Amino acid sequence: MKDKFSKQAETYAKYRPGYPKELFDFILNHVQIREAAWDCATGNGQTAKELAKYFRKVFATDISQTQLDNAVRAENIFYSLQPAEHTTFEENTFDLVTVSQALHWLDIENFYNEVKRVAKPGGIIAAWMYSLATISLEIDELINKKHYSETLGNFWDYERKYVDDNYATIPFPFSEITVPTFQITLYWSLDELKGYLESWSALQNFISAKQYSPVDELVKNIKPYWKEEKMKIIFPLYLRMGKVEK
Repeated sequence: MKDKFSKQAETYAKYRPGYPKELFDFILNHVQIREAAWDCATGNGQTAKELAKYFRKVFATDISQTQLDNAVRAENIFYSLQPAEHTTFEENTFDLVTVSQALHWLDIENFYNEVKRVAKPGGIIAAWMYSLATISLEIDELINKKHYSETLGNFWDYERKYVDDNYATIPFPFSEITVPTFQITLYWSLDELKGYLESWSALQNFISAKQYSPVDELVKNIKPYWKEEKMKIIFPLYLRMGKVEK
């Protein structure tokens, strides 16, 4: 598993979008027993805090202590510093395993072997990601084409291709469940958008190589098109979900 977010963990915790209730409702409709869930690559606990409302215990792991230090706390969430591919969990422990916006960073084959080991027979695995936001034609052109594809194009890790493909091409050796497409809808200020852009992993690669951030110039170019204090932001969200057969 790659650690791509320790440097900007505080920014990540503050500005990364949460996930819609409709997503969790759909997933939980397929999980009848809610004793224990594993939120793998939990980051700042965005998913773990939602699961904690429904499961007796939520075990949330990450390889970044900085991320865990910034994670949301709850009495029934148990955070631990562990790689996704090799955990200390016992066999047949979990009713649900989740991975949000992180599956592409894992050693996928070894992670899947670990899921098959620690999930209960018939347990559910759910992995999802959101793609580039839509705001307006002009702003989308600046962020998605010029910034994402051109400025940062060579600075994305190769695993990002799975996100560009909306997880359609990522290996998923489970008894797959047909799922709808979801979306995250937010209303952000320009400062909030800037914070989100500063959490991107490719930006950290760019800064390491170039010794400056292109986000300030990008925000300056966006500003003339920012028509309201808070503008509507839509992130399409794609889910892969399946049953773990033993």
